[in-house]
Amino acid sequence: MRRLIHLTLSPSCRLARLMVGEKRVACDPVLAEDTKQVMPVFVDLDGTQAQGVWAILDHLELNYPDYPLAPADDAARREALRWVDWAMGPFHEKVTQRIIYEKAAPRHTGAGFSRAPDMNSIRAGREELKSALKVIGTAAETNGNLACRETTLGDLAVAAHLSALDYFGEVPWSDFAAAGEWYVRMKSRPSFRSLLSDRVPGQPPVSHYAELDF
Repeated sequence: MRRLIHLTLSPSCRLARLMVGEKRVACDPVLAEDTKQVMPVFVDLDGTQAQGVWAILDHLELNYPDYPLAPADDAARREALRWVDWAMGPFHEKVTQRIIYEKAAPRHTGAGFSRAPDMNSIRAGREELKSALKVIGTAAETNGNLACRETTLGDLAVAAHLSALDYFGEVPWSDFAAAGEWYVRMKSRPSFRSLLSDRVPGQPPVSHYAELDF
């Protein structure tokens, strides 16, 4: 059986889980025992290991070409990859790290530190999140999804981060209807089911986390 070794609240691990799900590749998700190891890790049937989200993406696209994660159209593909870069770069640094890495234990995120939550960091992340949700909502209203009408890797990357934030009820969906409508469509996809079943010991998700509406 294929395996995907991951950390529950790590956005890159969540993105890998979504990619595997979108590819319709049967895979057994396994929680990492060594949180200092680079995650996620995909182990294929022949024992081939792809370590890190980009290596997993390359392996999946090369070996499982059905259900491509990037659009065939050049302009749409560039835009999809721009959203991936934004999610894994600025959004991760300004929002996810400031909120999730403060609220969740390192064994669930892979963060390299353990300390009491820094509320100043969390408040700064919340303000950045509001700005990001405006951008996400505008793109979804304009394009149908973030990059284009079809769901792409860009949507999965942004949704992976938002799903971790939503676990703690950190996303003010009622104030950003367009972003909320897009996210409801994302969390309704079959690939999202494993994420919505996540439960961190001692830190249960908010009540609406697994609901397909808010």
